[in-house]
Amino acid sequence: QVHLEESGGGLVQAGGSLRLSCAASGYTSSTFKLYDMGWFRQAPGKDRELVAVINWRGDVTYYAESVRVRATISRDNVTRTKIFLQMNSLRPEDTAIYYCAARRPKDIRSSPTGQYDHWGQGTQVTVSS
Repeated sequence: QVHLEESGGGLVQAGGSLRLSCAASGYTSSTFKLYDMGWFRQAPGKDRELVAVINWRGDVTYYAESVRVRATISRDNVTRTKIFLQMNSLRPEDTAIYYCAARRPKDIRSSPTGQYDHWGQGTQVTVSS
């Protein structure tokens, strides 16, 4: 069974930066490296929302408008089963639990959300003002 594990969350002051990591394990098929992988977040009292998603080769990405100029999603080029999210100029409204997710490959730009089959447990990011 696929297991996604996030790391890198924590407490940071507004204006600071954070780098989240997600590593996949437990997959039995080599096709997993072809999966789209992405980051979602859920703030208290709010619905879960997409932050960013990346395709298997790392050459197609999609960002939520709220983080577009402040975030960079990347993927390791060797295993292709690890992704990272660099967040800069953090704001208190970025406070949320950040989840890593994976799905079979789709057209990221036309369908960035939906049909994610695998989810991590999440990592808390808290931005203080």
